[in-house]
Parts: sequence; C-alpha cells; structure tokens
Amino acid sequence: MPTEKLYYVNQYLTEAQAEVLSCTPAKDGYEVVLNQTIFYPTGGGQPCDLGTIHTANVLDVFERGGEIIHLCDVPLPVNETVKIKIDWDRRFMLMQQHSGEHLVSGIVHSRFGYENVGFHMGSEVITIDFSGEISAQELREIEATVNEAIYRNLKTEFLYPDAETLPTIPYRSKKALSGWVRIVKFGEIDLCACCGLHVAYTGEIGLVKLISTTKFHDGSRIELLCGKRALQYLNTIAEQNHEISGILSAKPFATAAAVRRISEELAAVQYRAVSLENRLFALKAEALENAGDVILFEDAMQPDAVRRLADAVMQKCGGLCAIFSGEDGNYKYALGCLNGDIRETVKALNSELRGRGGGKPNFAQGSVAASRNEIEAFFQGRI
Repeated sequence: MPTEKLYYVNQYLTEAQAEVLSCTPAKDGYEVVLNQTIFYPTGGGQPCDLGTIHTANVLDVFERGGEIIHLCDVPLPVNETVKIKIDWDRRFMLMQQHSGEHLVSGIVHSRFGYENVGFHMGSEVITIDFSGEISAQELREIEATVNEAIYRNLKTEFLYPDAETLPTIPYRSKKALSGWVRIVKFGEIDLCACCGLHVAYTGEIGLVKLISTTKFHDGSRIELLCGKRALQYLNTIAEQNHEISGILSAKPFATAAAVRRISEELAAVQYRAVSLENRLFALKAEALENAGDVILFEDAMQPDAVRRLADAVMQKCGGLCAIFSGEDGNYKYALGCLNGDIRETVKALNSELRGRGGGKPNFAQGSVAASRNEIEAFFQGRI
C-alpha cells in the first residue's frame, strides 16, 4: 500500500498520526515506512524534511520503489500508531527558497527565453543555471520584478491536468512529461511542472535577493537567497558595513569610497616602501661586490623582498648568494648563482633542513624549518 502524501494535501500540516507499516535495520539507522506522512522526501531540487516520529529522530527521507522511506535513529513499533512531527522552520524556509526560485526562473524565461538548465538548493545559497547570459544590470532588473511579484501576494495554484489537457498547457519543463504531472502556477509569472512544496501566496516568500551572476558554460549561473535567509544575509552585510563605517569614520553609504581611497594610499605607500627597499638592497649588493659566496640573515620580509635582495647581491658577489629571512625555525630563503647550477644544493637544503621550494637552475626560493646554526652548519664545506 503506497504511503499517503499528506504534504500535498496541506503543506502547512506540521503534526499528524501515522501507522508504522514496517521498520527495517539499515546501515545508518532504521528504514521506516508509514501509511501516511507529512515528511517531504528529497526530490525536485528540494531537500527532505526532518523532524521526529514517536521517539525517533528522522535523519533522512527519500523515495524508493514507490515507497517513502524515513531513515530513523532508533527502531519504531510496527503496526502501532505514532505521532509524526516535522521541523516547521526548516520546511517553511525551504518553501520560501523553492518558491522564490520559481519566480526568478519564470521571469527570466518570459523576458529572455532562457531555460533553467540546473538548480541546486544548497545549505547557504540557491544556484540556478540558465541557458543564456545575464548581465549585472539585468540581474538588478530581474530582482526588482521578482520582488514586485512578492508584493502583489499572488496566489499559488496546483494543477493536475489529465493526459488530454497536459499537452495544451505551456508549462516550463526540462523534458516532455506524461502520466501524473503536478504543475505549479504563480499568477502570470510562472507555470512549471514541479513536485516540490511551495508557499500558498507569494507574499510569504518575503524577499528575494539576487547575489551574483557569473558566466557558466554557455550561459549564466545566478546565486540567490529568499525569505529568512535573504534577511539574515542582508543583516550580516549591514552589520559588517556598520563596523567598517565606524573604523573608517565614514558614513554608511560612503564606505566603498573610503576603502577605495585607503587602498590607493596604501598602494602608494607600498610603492614607496619597495623603492626604498630596492635602494637599500642595491647598497648591500655594492658592499658585497666580488665577495664570492655570501650568506645573509635578515629580519622577516615578504617573499618578493627576499627575492629582490638575493637577485641584487647575486649580480655583484660573483658566487653563490643565500638569503634567509625570518627567525629560528621559520626562515624564507632565496638562493642564486649568476652563472651556476644550484639544483643539487637546493635539493640537499630542503632534505636536511626540513624545507620546501625550488625554481630555476640558477635561482630558487622556499622555506626551511631550521635554526641559524643548522643553516650555517649546512653551508660549511659547501661554500
């Protein structure tokens, strides 16, 4: 006997009674079949419901061979009537996400003719893949249209056309369908074949926020959030902007300009610092002209600065140049020899001093987890 799907009778039903038809041990728990259920199984792009059945926690719900399987953490008494209860906050959040996705897909289809070729309701965001490219400006226009449909509080209709009527309905679908087909209608915005659960009125979605559009294959991938998730996202953004506003002493709507100004100032300072470093490195290199093999230990510097110093000294010293920057146990290095091959030296260095790195035959960079004494001992007899 197939399980009666109460979630199609009333998607707002959060508790019910059901008879346990079977309870079978499985790898990750117990597979329970009921005579009726309010638990929606994973399908149609929508994750399953979670909740409780009697004393058991429902870990997963899926459909197999026409039966709805409830994976529970403890066994349940067969042939007994038990109380079933879903996690309503999760259910409603998922309905908001799924219904918002339909509005977006319907508007994109009617405006551009693009097909929804991929849909994933993730734990953080929804992604929709469309068959054509959508620009950032078009994304803003779509968002405005979607939220206008929400404000209008359109009624959601669920249609079950017979075999003769189905071909006459211009519904969205990735493929031609036959047999039992459930069509979800959001006013004139969208008409789509879908087995998922949805809100009764678009106003319950609350809000749709389109986060991004990126090129994906031959089309676009849109990221979006709906309802409570969208509100949480915007609140987080607002809180971060408020904090940045205080740090920069800038008005909330002027933080981007303030960050841009600071970024430009920082770039100028960094350019000046590199210029001064290069002058200092040139002076050190001049002092070591024709010195032969050279080992220098420096305070911590960025890898690029270590490279520039090694290159400057290498051009003047006439031998192997080895620069170590940092402190005992954590040195960045750069080794170079203008007309030599240092690959064997670098290989031995990494092996004996717990290092990693490499480069060209005459120049290499990396790091070692060794002390200064260990490094100096390594080079004894080598230079």
